[in-house]
Amino acid sequence: MVRALFSGWSLIRVGTILVYVFMFAPVLVVMLLSFNSSQFGSFPMEGVSFRWFVALYNNDAIVRAFQTSIALGLLTAIIATTLGVTASMAIVRYEFPGKNLLNTVLIAPILVPEVVLAVGLLLFLQFMGMPRNFFLLLMGHVIFTMPFVVLVVQARLVGLRREYEEAALSLGANPLEAFRRVTLPLIMPAVLAGMLFAFTISFDDITGTLFWKPPGVETVPTQIFAMLRHSISPEVNALGTVMIVLTVVLPLSGLALARRLAVRRGG
Repeated sequence: MVRALFSGWSLIRVGTILVYVFMFAPVLVVMLLSFNSSQFGSFPMEGVSFRWFVALYNNDAIVRAFQTSIALGLLTAIIATTLGVTASMAIVRYEFPGKNLLNTVLIAPILVPEVVLAVGLLLFLQFMGMPRNFFLLLMGHVIFTMPFVVLVVQARLVGLRREYEEAALSLGANPLEAFRRVTLPLIMPAVLAGMLFAFTISFDDITGTLFWKPPGVETVPTQIFAMLRHSISPEVNALGTVMIVLTVVLPLSGLALARRLAVRRGG
């Protein structure tokens, strides 16, 4: 029986490893080929070179796409975090009519498939006669990313005792001062984590962006999509590597920072 149980766990481990290999092997191939000195993506590699990263830097279209994605991601993170923290405070700390309905509406964009949300918002804009512009693209990203901020901040607020805020209020602080000096520092790890989630999701998004972006505006994902429609250039591999590094390093750095802040606050 012990041997059969051990054999079963071994099969689970092997199956798990195969799944991860299947998922991440293409990513590793893209990253390796981005350093290939040859123009043709094939193995074995002819040599190691950074020429395709230099080509990215000199490509005006890709540079503009990066600038747009970073600006869009930062604005999305700031607005989604501000609204998400405000909504989370209202839902967790106060009682009012329609509280459960509001919470459901805030979380709904996660439950609805993104393509359905993107098409619905696009049809609504067409019905209202509003042209697609950067502001509407930004609002679409905020709607899609704010639920992640709400979930993370709510989880932190639920575990935060109200005695800290009540003590500040009893000592003469008004509700805004109590939030700024007591509550916000205590939930700051969750706020930073939610902000990084919002930025990363906005930076990576392609489905909604394809429907919402105005003509002539490209983000990094849509620029990659446009480049792949013509040919598979080594620049695409280099651009994919940069995207992978950004979307992996940022969340990991944010997680490490949030843990350090949480330990410091706890101490």
